[in-house]
Amino acid sequence: MIASIRGKVTHSAEDHLIVEVGGIGYQVFVPRPFPDQVRRGEGVFLWTHLVVREDSLTLYGFPQPEEVEIFRLLLGVSGIGPRLALETLSTHSPDAIRRAVVHEQAEIFQQVPGIGKKTSQKILLYLEGRVTAREGFDRFAPASDVNTEVQEALVALGYSVVEAQTALQTIPSDAPEDVETRLTIALRYFS
Repeated sequence: MIASIRGKVTHSAEDHLIVEVGGIGYQVFVPRPFPDQVRRGEGVFLWTHLVVREDSLTLYGFPQPEEVEIFRLLLGVSGIGPRLALETLSTHSPDAIRRAVVHEQAEIFQQVPGIGKKTSQKILLYLEGRVTAREGFDRFAPASDVNTEVQEALVALGYSVVEAQTALQTIPSDAPEDVETRLTIALRYFS
């Protein structure tokens, strides 16, 4: 098992990085928008999960250890493979996933491209009891409702759900809790 990787970014694409370690370039699939946050030539450290298949070895990397934990849990859900688990983490933060599980909001998972009502219910049922609220977790609860309104406003403006979620992830955690301010910050992502 490859638990982590530290090296220099030699290439960045929409869904992966090439990380050079000791002269070898490793292709590491990462959640969006992380590839946009690193520059070629910069050093990077990622927590990783190696998926071994009969015909391939695929490395998935995450900047935070909680992301790789959620990724591994998602892989345990029937019908969820590595790509869909990665898409889930590209669409929702680990805290948003925790909130959805704690508050039994299966519809949150339907916002992920490729996940329908049936699969979202499977995810919720599988993660119940495995994902719990962390200390200080409740302080994020009000932002959930505000972020939902901001997301709905972005979708109404013509952005896709994935684009709206990506823009939401760029909003600083200390941003004001009102819809207008958060929407303004989210719209800056698109300019």
